[in-house]
Amino acid sequence: MSVMEVSHRSKAFIGVAQDAESLLRELLGVPAQYKVLFLQGGATAQFAAIPMNLTSADATLDYLNTGAWSKKAIGEAKRLVSKVNVAADEAVSSYTTVPAPGSLKLTPGAAYLHYTPNETIGGVEFPYVPETGGVPLIADMSSTFLSRPVDVSKFGLIYAGAQKNIGPSGLCVVIVREDLLGKVRPGTPSVLDFKAMADEGSMLNTPPTFGWYFAGLVFKWLKAQGGLTGMAERNRAKAEKLYRAIDESGFYSNPVAKHCRSWMNVPFTLAKPELDKTFLSEANAAGLTNLEGHRSVGGMRASIYNAMPVAGVDALIAFMKEFQRRNG
Repeated sequence: MSVMEVSHRSKAFIGVAQDAESLLRELLGVPAQYKVLFLQGGATAQFAAIPMNLTSADATLDYLNTGAWSKKAIGEAKRLVSKVNVAADEAVSSYTTVPAPGSLKLTPGAAYLHYTPNETIGGVEFPYVPETGGVPLIADMSSTFLSRPVDVSKFGLIYAGAQKNIGPSGLCVVIVREDLLGKVRPGTPSVLDFKAMADEGSMLNTPPTFGWYFAGLVFKWLKAQGGLTGMAERNRAKAEKLYRAIDESGFYSNPVAKHCRSWMNVPFTLAKPELDKTFLSEANAAGLTNLEGHRSVGGMRASIYNAMPVAGVDALIAFMKEFQRRNG
């Protein structure tokens, strides 16, 4: 039988689940006072689950708006909490920057501060972890999770959709400090209740067994690559190589401030926008796919998550140079 056929209550699958959690704890150095949950609904479900678990309807929440995903999280929080303070709004820069560390307009006594360390669409990334003065820090790490070491103890809760660096879409990993559990507001569905899920080992209902199994395989692979320190070295090198090629070309450009460029998502534009469709068509023919930028920003976007080898970045750079030679 495949892992998709065995009962999630069987010894076989419980072993799979325990191994995956143990490996993830080892990779990230997760402290003992944190629960690790493997949930359904992707990261988007957590936009609602987090305020429902951690706050009352009359609480005040702080959010940083640095792009499309943090904006969606803010929108969901506003449906559930009366006071959502946007402590920094980078819309004024068209989401090409992150706020300076000292510029955050935090609310004294806020229930938590939420931010998105890496924004996939705009390609911006925080080069620092925000200081909150003791308020729980919540991070949507969907697109940067497991790309480098992280000090989990700085966060009250980390969550990450699987489809970037963990495995198949649908699964979401939540790492939450135990003292934040047990505060869920009345009426919250039990499958969104972090404590209920933690008490049942993420098996209050049938979990996404294949995604959980696959995540365990990815965690094994990450450990074999030298862990998150090894991944950080590789990811930094990939990003630096691609940004260097863009900056030195005189033909391609990246709109993001250099101090906050993403390691994972590299947007770039052509000096001649009328060549965009030609670039994409020829890139696709060369085996370089999924390079079209998001419709809200246009241009191109290369996503170079953990699974992208250095050879893939080299192939893209070689194509870009040849395209420029013929069209520059």
